[in-house]
Amino acid sequence: MRQLLSSLSYFSIFFAPFLFPLIIWIVAKDDYITKHAKRALFSHVFPFVAAIPLLYFLFTADHPASIIGYIIVFFVIYFGSFIYNVYQGIKSLREAA
Repeated sequence: MRQLLSSLSYFSIFFAPFLFPLIIWIVAKDDYITKHAKRALFSHVFPFVAAIPLLYFLFTADHPASIIGYIIVFFVIYFGSFIYNVYQGIKSLREAA
């Protein structure tokens, strides 16, 4: 059960990115589950926090190529976070807690 809740915190990127890990983090009493829920919550929030300076640079850019570059950087960060969550979800399912 510990592995399932921990992996669902990461896999919630598919169905409830912020809400599910936050609920698990608040409700769970087990340190193993709360550790993974906190990591999952941070990894879900990080791309959107990283988008704040990217949006600033996007609107203050003088050249269209830099706008495309900022958009590519955001998608690389978001895709990297997505892959990280899938990897960590599989890893937490497979490990013996």
